[in-house]
Amino acid sequence: MKDLRVDDGPSHITMRRFFDAPIETVWSALTDPEFVALWYGGHGFSNPRCEMDVRPGGRWSHVMRTPDGAKHALEFEFTQVEPPSRLAWRDAADPAGPVNAVQLQPADGGALLAFDVEFATALARAEAEAHGFTPVLEQGFDRMAAVLRVLQDRGEDQ
Repeated sequence: MKDLRVDDGPSHITMRRFFDAPIETVWSALTDPEFVALWYGGHGFSNPRCEMDVRPGGRWSHVMRTPDGAKHALEFEFTQVEPPSRLAWRDAADPAGPVNAVQLQPADGGALLAFDVEFATALARAEAEAHGFTPVLEQGFDRMAAVLRVLQDRGEDQ
């Protein structure tokens, strides 16, 4: 299984991805800003700044640069942190914005990641999709898989 997209409703997106890495290593790739900066975003994206205070109420401050050079400053707030299985966050400036949640579970010698996004409205979901939300997320998962391979090669799989 690479990516499996499941549409649970007009304002909800669920994607699942199997990673051939221990759950603890996948957790590190999701929560260590050094690693997140390497994979977050689609092909050609870069992340010149990534700071994370991974605890409920903690902040994730991020600057993402798109392939055309545009910079996007992102500020998230973690709402759930349950290592190494659950992580949830939302836009710190827009509490009514989408809620993002990752659930990890061991599977077949690796980890199964379920990524759920609940948008406030069907229109908000449609707008995100129109801006390439799903393909960029899938590409980010591809980049994350590459980071996980490097971490395992370096012996950083816990």
